[in-house]
Amino acid sequence: MEILIPILTAAVRSGTPILYATLGEIVTEKGGILNLGLEGIMLLGAYAGFAVSYSTGNAWLGIAAAFFVGTLLGLVHAFICVTLKGNQVVSGLAMTMFGTGASSLLGRNFVGFTIPGLNKIPVPLLSDIPVIGPVLFNHDALIYCSYALVFFLCWFFNSTRQGLYLRATGDNPRAADAMGISVAKTRYFYTMVGAGIVAVGGAYMSVAYTKMWAEHMTAGRGWIAVALVIFAIWNPARAAFGAYLFGGVEAFQLRLQAAGTTIPAPILMMLPYLMTIGVLLFISIKKGKGIVFGAPASLGLPFFREERD
Repeated sequence: MEILIPILTAAVRSGTPILYATLGEIVTEKGGILNLGLEGIMLLGAYAGFAVSYSTGNAWLGIAAAFFVGTLLGLVHAFICVTLKGNQVVSGLAMTMFGTGASSLLGRNFVGFTIPGLNKIPVPLLSDIPVIGPVLFNHDALIYCSYALVFFLCWFFNSTRQGLYLRATGDNPRAADAMGISVAKTRYFYTMVGAGIVAVGGAYMSVAYTKMWAEHMTAGRGWIAVALVIFAIWNPARAAFGAYLFGGVEAFQLRLQAAGTTIPAPILMMLPYLMTIGVLLFISIKKGKGIVFGAPASLGLPFFREERD
């Protein structure tokens, strides 16, 4: 068990940026908007978080800046998809390409610099619990915020009127419109909030996880998050399990490399992405057998208010 504790602890840290990205995408998709720009949003969030933290010496200002940048990108995506009724897949892919290029261009002057970032804050009493304590309650504040966000979203989606309105907008926008819910405003707001949460996941990479900036530092985590949304069946609690599972795979391959295994490093680095492919294959097989996974019925479809039956 003592051997597993460092791996499980690393799984939580490594899975946290994926968790934030997945939760942000769940919020967006619950409203019926598909956003494939997670990788680009995370990279710009990582850049903004590091740049502001380095310039001000305050990590939380960096996190706030990342969230703000994410909401701006979400606003652009919402404008294209909601107002202009543009193709959501194309818009998301363009967001990824823009974020990747812009973060590399803007961040080139910060390569090699480090920041104090966020440090560990052991939770009194809870961090002393055997196994569970060091794995879950000996981390930085942003990880604790991710725990709270999971519980909040579970409660919000299932127990609040606004959560019901959001789900109605994603499942049946015409019925939501007939109820007096503004589909456009709802989709705008939650697309922006979701993108902001995704950007915080990127900021975690630069402000808390590595405490430095590097080009392409998210290394495909945004794409993993896209797959993880389906794996989680749009459920925040399942998203947490999946994110830590993926984080565990990544932590395991890093420790294998450190232990001097004879397995080539490129193969070990492929493990998280092979697992992503495996998850998608599993879901596709189950879906082919008629198992319903609960995706928002109007996901990816523009809403034309004037076209009502």
